[in-house]
This record gives sequence, structure tokens and C-alpha cells, in this order.
Amino acid sequence: MTGAQLRSSRVKALHRRRRGRALALAAAGALIAGLAVGAGSQGGARPVLHAGPTSWMARLRVLAGPGAGSLQSAELAAEDRAIQRTLAYTPYVRVAGSQHREVALTFDDGPGPYTPQVVHELAALGAPATFFEVGIEERYFHQGTAEIVAHGWPIGDHTETHPPMSTLTRVQQQRQLLQQASAIGAFGAPFPHLFRPPYGVWDRTTLALLRRYRMLMVLWTVDTSDYQLPGVHAIVQSALQGARPGAIILMHDAGGDRSETVAAIPAVVRGLRARGYRLVTVPQLLLDNPAPRRQSSAGLGAGA
Repeated sequence: MTGAQLRSSRVKALHRRRRGRALALAAAGALIAGLAVGAGSQGGARPVLHAGPTSWMARLRVLAGPGAGSLQSAELAAEDRAIQRTLAYTPYVRVAGSQHREVALTFDDGPGPYTPQVVHELAALGAPATFFEVGIEERYFHQGTAEIVAHGWPIGDHTETHPPMSTLTRVQQQRQLLQQASAIGAFGAPFPHLFRPPYGVWDRTTLALLRRYRMLMVLWTVDTSDYQLPGVHAIVQSALQGARPGAIILMHDAGGDRSETVAAIPAVVRGLRARGYRLVTVPQLLLDNPAPRRQSSAGLGAGA
């Protein structure tokens, strides 16, 4: 099978999954409607029903909720499988595939005092994002983490104290990864299967540990350099000019004054949508657009 045929097969499979979920909801709705009609009919024998409207409503609530058996749970499981499939052929991604016109906004260094504002802006625009958090910040700004979790957005590992990983021993690197995972777990986040190296720096030890814990290293396609406080217009232009299908866009919600980032979010989101892009999380980006096998790490800055 050629690369084009493989991509086409994956896209068709994605659409089949989504059609299947839509049909499941439609079927449940039709059954509820049928039960209501049967209950209201007069004359003639009524069919014997083994499940009343209440049980079907309960099932719909399960499907629509966040727990086991829900559509959200199924989607999260599919996204996690996409991460693991990606790990089977590359330890890191800088850009996803171009099968769909989708991009992912990512935010580093949180949680911080600006994190709730970032989350509020994104939520108001209906724009999901992926956050890479520093564990030690949880003791001061964990409310931001709780809000991200409440929206169902993924939180990746950005180490416990934000050191350049290549300067640490294996034991120290392991501690950086696991302490962060524990810190975000205390506020409802699942064990992170995404990792972003501070300053874009890592070594063989880092990759070995990520492989052990089934964590995918997520780099970036576009660096907005918002941490340099270049002005709102410059941040927006960097995001829009660098965008392309499968792009991973780097921004920051903490680590300094992030008022420019907060102010830039509406223009970034609307500008991307005006160009035909759909904003998704990194796991969904990889599910919809399997990453190319060849990933480059050349030219990365120290903005993470």
C-alpha cells in the first residue's frame, strides 16, 4: 500500500468512527421517540418493551457524560491510541500530517497567574488547547490546572522545575518527569503521555525515559516568541504566518508577564479560522492527521 493509500485509509477510518458515533446517538434518540409514541397510542395491542424511557435517558446521559462508556471516553481512548501509534515510529513530533486543515495551540510553563485568563479566552472562543505544565507551580497556581482539567483539555509534562534535561543525570531526569506527573495528578489530570522539553533541550537519556513511560515528545512548528513580549500584533502575525496543516503553535501562559498573550488569543483564533483552520488539541491533531515519519528538530529556539 502506498503512502497516499495509507493516508486515505486512515482518513476513511476516522470518518467511519465519527459516523458511527453520530448514528449511535441518532439510534438512541429514535428509540426514545418510539417509546414515547407507543406510550401515547390508543387502541390495539402495545408491544412489550424491555426498557422504558427512563433507562434510555440514562443511557443517553452516560453517552453524553465524561465517564466510562461515554463518547468523550471513547474519543480520549482513540486519541491515546494515536499517541501510541506515533511512538511506534518516532520519539517526537514537530508537525502532524496535512490530511486535514487542523492546527494545535499549545501553552508552556504554567500554571501561573495568567492561566485562568488564557483558559477563559479559549473557552469563550470554543478553542481547545494543550498545556505543558511545570510541576512546582502547582503549589501556587493549581486553580489554573483544575480549570484546564474541567474543560477536558490535555496537560503534558514540562518537568518539575523547568531545567535543561541534557544537564541532568538519569535519576534526576526521571525525578523531573515523575514529580510533575504526580503534581498535576493531584488536581485531576491523568498521567501525561505528552512531554515538552524545557528550552527544546534533551538527550538520549531523556528519550530512553520517555520510551519507558510511553510519553511522546511534542516540539513545535511555530514559535510565536510571546515570552519576549514583542507586542500583541507580532504574536498574532507569528502564529498566522507560520500556520500550515498539522502545525503545532507554541505560546506561553506563565513564566512571566503574559498579558500580551492573553490579548492576542482572540485575534489568533479568529485569524486561523478565517484561513480555514480548525483548532484541536495535540492528541486529536495526531488522531486526525498521523504525523510524518521523518521529523526534524533543526533550528529549535529556547522559547519553551
